[in-house]
Amino acid sequence: MIKAASLSGLSPDSNDTADGFWKFTSSSVFAATVVTTIGYGNIIPLTTAGQIFCVLFALFGIPLNVVILNRVGKYMLAIERNFCNFLEKKIDRGKCVRISIHSISFVSSAFLYFVVPMLLFKEYEGWSYAEAIYYCFITLSTIGFGDYVADHNPAINYPEWYSCLMAAWIFFGLAWLALLINHSIDLLESVNAYMRRRKNAQTQVEESKEQPEKGLKGEET
Repeated sequence: MIKAASLSGLSPDSNDTADGFWKFTSSSVFAATVVTTIGYGNIIPLTTAGQIFCVLFALFGIPLNVVILNRVGKYMLAIERNFCNFLEKKIDRGKCVRISIHSISFVSSAFLYFVVPMLLFKEYEGWSYAEAIYYCFITLSTIGFGDYVADHNPAINYPEWYSCLMAAWIFFGLAWLALLINHSIDLLESVNAYMRRRKNAQTQVEESKEQPEKGLKGEET
């Protein structure tokens, strides 16, 4: 009884009833959590028709979302690279400029997708800074435990733009995270290639040292 009332929008903390969780804004957030595989579990389809539709929606939505996020991530990376190329033409120290641009891009994006949401969640959800940053990481990493869920407290009167902003934050945040993962993969591959080149160079040096020694031994015999 209590669980059913809570799912219908009844606050367990006070004698207040919200408009229900299946509003347009909260439904948009639910759709975003389905296709991104975050799946908080705070809003679930209860009817058989709703559950079947959710399965079909996920089957088509998850692959499509992966493609779109990949496209958006590549578009963001292309903008960053074009900006780096533009500055390299204007400034002589191209390598330093590229490293600086990547560093500035990472810091500003981390501020936009972690610090700004953390401040908003502290203001509107009443969470601590640690809880807010924890929620940001759990959400953007698509872990989605569901122990902390924004825009879900019936006792709080959220503004209309709050859910829309959350959906946009999840989408672009995941695109940025995909971009960051691609950067990390490129970095690891570069480090691996560098270590292989270094190992091959050391092997060649050792072989070149062994050849004269073999020649001297042959002359002595």
